[in-house]
Amino acid sequence: MTTDLRGRTFFIRTFGCQMNENDSEKIAGILAAAGAFPAGREEDADILIVNTCAVRAKSVEKMASYIGRLGRLKAGRKVRIGVTGCVAQVEGKALTVGRKGIDFVVGPDGYLRLPRILAGAFSGPVVDTAQSPDWQEAPPLLLARSSPASAFVTIMEGCDNFCAYCIVPLARGREKSRPLPSIRAEVDDLGRRGYREIQFLGQNVNSYRDPASGTGFASLLEETARRPGPEWIRFVTSHPRNFGPEIIEAMAASPRICRQLHLPLQSGSSGVLDRMNRGYTRAEYLDLAARLRKRLPGIALSTDIIVGFPGETEAEFQDTLTALEEIRFAAIFSFRYSPRPGTASSRIPDDVPLEAKRRRLIEVQALQKRLQTDFHRGLVGRVLRVLATGPGKKDASAFSGRTEGGQVVNFRAAADVTGRFLDIEITGAGPYSLRGRIAGAADPI
Repeated sequence: MTTDLRGRTFFIRTFGCQMNENDSEKIAGILAAAGAFPAGREEDADILIVNTCAVRAKSVEKMASYIGRLGRLKAGRKVRIGVTGCVAQVEGKALTVGRKGIDFVVGPDGYLRLPRILAGAFSGPVVDTAQSPDWQEAPPLLLARSSPASAFVTIMEGCDNFCAYCIVPLARGREKSRPLPSIRAEVDDLGRRGYREIQFLGQNVNSYRDPASGTGFASLLEETARRPGPEWIRFVTSHPRNFGPEIIEAMAASPRICRQLHLPLQSGSSGVLDRMNRGYTRAEYLDLAARLRKRLPGIALSTDIIVGFPGETEAEFQDTLTALEEIRFAAIFSFRYSPRPGTASSRIPDDVPLEAKRRRLIEVQALQKRLQTDFHRGLVGRVLRVLATGPGKKDASAFSGRTEGGQVVNFRAAADVTGRFLDIEITGAGPYSLRGRIAGAADPI
């Protein structure tokens, strides 16, 4: 069957995490290699793809609303609408039942088959959710990178931890690691092309193990830091249960590995953590955070928090608040618990009232806002190294960048500085971003 998509245009809307963003880069590159061109807006495309996450109910709700709007674009036009990503994998054919307009549903292991699907004749919705236990390599050169300075490098997919609330093992399957030679080749290519930063991706990135040699994640970090290439190395997401001392030592051994770590806590209560099947206690997490801070002074820790998990009492919720106070994360991502189909927790009563969940989420976010504001104010007056990522979102005359710790900094520059490292003097701080000026410049934002 032909895979020629010349003359076709596509638009991709992404909901979800960095893995979803990287998936969209892969899909865009695969379609472009088959001859299709990206469109700047939905109305100009004849292939419309919704690539979305299944981890939170809210993402699925956003997808449903968006698809409803896309359906109206089909009137009088030959438009193909498809769903890809984790929702596609989990729901499969069910996405096409009762929904008019969805023409194809393709899971993460089927992206390379998209051109063949789209070039074929549709006699009804096409559903491709076949999963493979082996790594499915999408040639890195096909990726349509969204940034000229910072690049995602996926090194593993799936998860074997089976946390009670988590749909990832259903959406992405069991853990599978990418062969080390292909990771090396991609990182080397990014270095030759002038990328300044890479971010290793995986649902449980620190479980990485090369299928051939058995090389683990700490060794991958050490090797990458020794090779010529991007100056900053980041990674996400890590599971505390798998975060051994060898990873801490690998981070400490090289200044190229950013002193930033996203380490999901989920709850500050040992009881809730046990019911979540997280595999660690509150005390063990606090000990890990303390060891990280001792060995990596100044490290910026971020985390995920779920409130209202089944059975969570007020006392257990207070344990989460005190953990936030003690650890003082640089940033958090917080959510109300929502049962996901097929998970262990979906089979037990969702017994925390919605109003209690809402109140607890507000309390968590209010506390974190205060802690972040205090942390950011402590950076005022310092000169920090910042990677400029592009024009600011709210002020077209300003630029935006990130510190090593991941804080967003807005500043002015006389010329386009995207992709450059700059020394920025921090002149002001809010709860979610910093303001600054190029060191020695007279015009702060």
